[in-house]
Amino acid sequence: MKTTFASLAAYGFATVLALAAPLPSWNEGPNKRAITSFVEAVTTDGGADYLPPAERVAVFDNDGTLWAEQPLYFQFLYVLDTIKAKADQHPEWKTKEPFASVLKGDVKGVLASGHEGIGALMAATHAGMTTDEFAASVRAWLATARHPTTGKPYTEMTYRPMVELLEYLREHGFKTYIVSGGGVEFMRQWAEAAYGIPPEQVIGSHGKMRYEVREGKPVLLKEPELLFNDDKEGKPIAIQSFIGRRPVAAFGNSDGDYQMLEWTTKGQKGRRLGALIHHDDATREWAYDRNSPVGKLSKALDDAEANGWVVVSMKDDWKAIFSTLSK
Repeated sequence: MKTTFASLAAYGFATVLALAAPLPSWNEGPNKRAITSFVEAVTTDGGADYLPPAERVAVFDNDGTLWAEQPLYFQFLYVLDTIKAKADQHPEWKTKEPFASVLKGDVKGVLASGHEGIGALMAATHAGMTTDEFAASVRAWLATARHPTTGKPYTEMTYRPMVELLEYLREHGFKTYIVSGGGVEFMRQWAEAAYGIPPEQVIGSHGKMRYEVREGKPVLLKEPELLFNDDKEGKPIAIQSFIGRRPVAAFGNSDGDYQMLEWTTKGQKGRRLGALIHHDDATREWAYDRNSPVGKLSKALDDAEANGWVVVSMKDDWKAIFSTLSK
């Protein structure tokens, strides 16, 4: 009996330790150690690499880094669903491209319309509304829309290991930001609930807006023109413009994040961390990199070792993928 109680006590103690360990959804290995050793180094007061809390800035891409991005960026799926929902108000869309392709479910036809066609879809679903109206539209869509492959709500397609990483960094005095090519007004509607990142720490692409007073109430009206594209070279520019401090850690998953990781890690004194999330798990998520129409990862993957960037394998480094209880 003593052995049984001792075994149970040991098991319970081991369980507590496991729960208390950082990043529980990450497998032990060099990539997890690279993250935890970096955090330990820059937060140990008196250490050679110590950084005061004000300098602990970490930036994250969103699509493909914090939540999934296949088969299409989720904001684009919102656009397609919204076009279908508004079709009764626009009978001309049945014969007008790329709207006709949307209504027929012909995604290839939609993509073949190029930047001009996609811009027309974005204008039809984003422009002409106040920011409050757009926010309500996004929240209503998220409440009912489901991913076409998994059937999950889109906010359950966030990555559990990355949510843990965000929390782990904040516990150690880091300020976490999203720096994404996605629309800033789209992401701000759910990022705080999903990631614990407040709206003022979400940076993304954004269109022009116009200030108006309607019936005595001031509003901001979304216009169709793009003001800033927060991708590739745009990401360091946005970081400097909106944060005003160079990050010490950056996480991405595609060539669109190359310049953000480069800006964070190269030519800087002291310890820095750059990491790429590699989608290599075809069983639990998707496997893609160089030839994907979304989240293309080629140059950044080739240069990762020379640049000292960690390449996180979803297959090997993560015990679980999504933030729901199912793996």
